Amino acid sequence: MKKMFINWSNNSIWRFLHWGPLTAIGIVQSITVMTVYMNGMWWPANTSVLAFINQTVFLALSLSTGFYFIMASLTGPSYLQLKWKPKREEDEQYLQFCHVCDGFKAPRSHHCRKCNRCVIKMDHHCPWINNCVGWANHGYFTAFLTFAVLGCIHATAILSASLYVGLYRDWYIYYGQYSKVNVKLTIWSLVLCVFNIGLAIGVVITVGALLVYQLRSIFNNRTAIEDWILEKARYRKERNNETFTYPYDLGRWKNMKQVINITCTAAGNGVEWPVVEGCDQYTLTREQLAQKEEKRARTRTYTIHRPATGSWVPLLSQGFKVCLSPPLTDEPRIKLAVGDLVRVTRWRKHWLFGEKIQEAESEANVKRIRGWFPRQCAVEYAEYDDVPTETQLLDNKRKKDI
Repeated sequence: MKKMFINWSNNSIWRFLHWGPLTAIGIVQSITVMTVYMNGMWWPANTSVLAFINQTVFLALSLSTGFYFIMASLTGPSYLQLKWKPKREEDEQYLQFCHVCDGFKAPRSHHCRKCNRCVIKMDHHCPWINNCVGWANHGYFTAFLTFAVLGCIHATAILSASLYVGLYRDWYIYYGQYSKVNVKLTIWSLVLCVFNIGLAIGVVITVGALLVYQLRSIFNNRTAIEDWILEKARYRKERNNETFTYPYDLGRWKNMKQVINITCTAAGNGVEWPVVEGCDQYTLTREQLAQKEEKRARTRTYTIHRPATGSWVPLLSQGFKVCLSPPLTDEPRIKLAVGDLVRVTRWRKHWLFGEKIQEAESEANVKRIRGWFPRQCAVEYAEYDDVPTETQLLDNKRKKDI
């Protein structure tokens, strides 16, 4: 029997004291309460068998949404143990090393800067459950999305029908159709009904789109991160007239069974994965290392000649152009002082992404400082033979400070 991966602790309740879970719970409760209230006037459960089934189905969808939401949040994705290393020492050359967790990253594992741990089969960090979506809770998260969409479709139908009957109540009375005049709208019930119809439709559209994306991910057996790795891998191979075989795509049925089942428990151990013929456990990690090597080759060193505040909207210090064209990502913005050195790996018109060069960065306990900063704060060193190395640049900076 598979063991449960719920990370129960005395502090579990604190996971919900965050704007994401509080907002999600508030939306679900608002739609549920208003739908039950309006349904009690429009089609009371005690009037017929179909009315009873209607209300029972809606309550079942609402309760299931709440249950799977809690399970997705509390179960968590499952984190790779600290200082993890492969069984065979010779396999370490195929893996990336995480300096924060002080261990190697297992295949399909990635470090989450918000959870501050390496997550097994990480898909993304979800603010609504205030946790990552990964190997252990992917099934629960998908079930939560499914029941949320179905429940909101049902709620939209009930609320819309109730609103229609309530607005035309006088018409039904005039023509003697007294069986349809039970819905009595006050100012507050009218406003709340319309508001919750909007909420329900918004959930159907946004959460429905996320559900479609998650189902695509499950059927292809690719996380959001692996989608990006595969895209770069195919681009790299095409340049050399080669093809890259994604190792984990076993066919839609087998892919689905790794995530979707009645108990929503994860398949396997999260470290070793079934792969297609011609691939091994390190096919994708070797490709990641090759991509990292190319990334290092593209890296350019910049020096800061104008302070960067680290603000997401640096209007006062950088001006309108910088603020109106921010990088569309939740990655951090970093604070930099004049004279700081940065290894830049990504470029936008008005922003740069890089890692600050630190004097003691070789030490394991030094936290890496990476993020976006305004492009106009930095100047790139010219590419000539006499360009100083990073070590020389740090020495020169140290002398200036003295």
